[in-house]
Parts: sequence; structure tokens; C-alpha cells
Amino acid sequence: MSFGSFDSGTSRPMAEINTTPLVDVMLVLLIIFLVTAPLMTQSIPVALPQASAQPTDEKPETIRIALDAKGTLYWNDTPLAAPEGDALTTLEARLAAAVATRHDVEVQLRADRDLRYQQVVEVMSVAKRAGVVKLGFVTTPETGD
Repeated sequence: MSFGSFDSGTSRPMAEINTTPLVDVMLVLLIIFLVTAPLMTQSIPVALPQASAQPTDEKPETIRIALDAKGTLYWNDTPLAAPEGDALTTLEARLAAAVATRHDVEVQLRADRDLRYQQVVEVMSVAKRAGVVKLGFVTTPETGD
């Protein structure tokens, strides 16, 4: 169905879009939103009950593990003493004990940049075997030189 002029000699369709209905609908929607927007920001006054309990803001235990350039392991900034000489076995036992007491233990791993990557991967593997779920790497930010 095409719309044309009243002139019966030309039967070409009208090529212009009538935007008046579109503008009318948009103006009505704009008015509706302007009227209802302030109603959405108002709140209903409610008298809330009082509670005497203290809020619990427990943070998970954080264990800091460090590896220096020589490969020495540190547990919370103290050297990890290994009685049988294998520091990784001692680390795994201590991490497993920490995870057994609290399952939300976070481990932060700091390693010297001159250390071999293999030693860092071994510590990560020990943490995984011990049941650590959250393992993060601590770095220093770059200076804008």
C-alpha cells in the first residue's frame, strides 16, 4: 500500500517518513519519566529495630612467604628452619596445619627477582598440595623514571 498525492496522474509513493507520531510518543514518554523519577528516589520511612551485637569483621589469616636470592624460605619474615634439611617439606606441613585450622588462609608470596623460576614454582606447588586456595604475588610498583 503506497501513499501518493491526490493527483491521479502521478502514482509514485511518498518517499518522506512522517516523524510526527514518533516525536509525540517520545515527548509523552519524556513527561512520564520526568514525573515518575522523583518518586523513585523517595524512601519509605521505616523504624528499624536496634541490635546490641558487635559487627564481626574477621579478616582471613595472611601468611607471608618470601624467597631471597639464595633460595632461603621465610615464614612471616622469619627464616623457615627445616630440621631434616628440606624446607619445602616443612613449609608444606606448616601450610597444611594453617589450612586445617582456617580454610580461608591467604598466602602472599614474595620472591627475589634474581631467583630461579623453578624455586617459585616449587613453592606454588607445595601451597597447592597443602590445600591453599588463595595465593597472591607481592611486587613493588614501577617508578615513573
